Amino acid sequence: MAEKPKHVRAVTFIDGQNLFYSAKNAFGYDYPNYNPLRLSQAFCKKNGWNLSQVRFYTGIPSKDDNDFWNAFWTNKAAAMNRAGVHCHMRTLVYRDTLKQLQDGSITRVRVGFEKGIDVRIALDLVRMARTESFDVAVIFSQDQDLAEAAIEIKSISKEQDRWIGVVSAYPEGQSTKKQRGIDQTMWLPFDKELYCSCLDARDFRPRLP
Repeated sequence: MAEKPKHVRAVTFIDGQNLFYSAKNAFGYDYPNYNPLRLSQAFCKKNGWNLSQVRFYTGIPSKDDNDFWNAFWTNKAAAMNRAGVHCHMRTLVYRDTLKQLQDGSITRVRVGFEKGIDVRIALDLVRMARTESFDVAVIFSQDQDLAEAAIEIKSISKEQDRWIGVVSAYPEGQSTKKQRGIDQTMWLPFDKELYCSCLDARDFRPRLP
């Protein structure tokens, strides 16, 4: 069995929407107020890893569908790019779905869905494992669809005869409902103290008239 390297190179893969909803559930924040670079740095430092790259993924609405959140993510992505974060964004796909109201009536609402974000993360995970771009992949997500990529990386580890770690990092608080990481990975939840030390002082939400 291959030994863990003395100096572990880490690459973080951040599922922006999954991280936001997990932090909302655990800590009560109502918009994506995290700084991906600072969060990656703090998490890797805590675990004794050398951060070599930060990769961020999210779906965003088009200007026509939601001008407010389109502006927010466009502004936040520009700041991340300037800081050296690799950003991958895709336009949300909208579908009409039925929703039951509190009075029991049914209404039709338009809901945005991410298409291809988890696939993009999985492809990048496997590609970068094969090119030996990291020793540990830190996935800020609880999306079980990424378990298949973790299994593939285990196979790559055997083929290359080298130690490769795959970590599922996620917020955990007293109100957390989903207290599990991605299957086939090492689960490393983080608390509110670490998360709050990595908040973005810049609010990229546009001012409403």
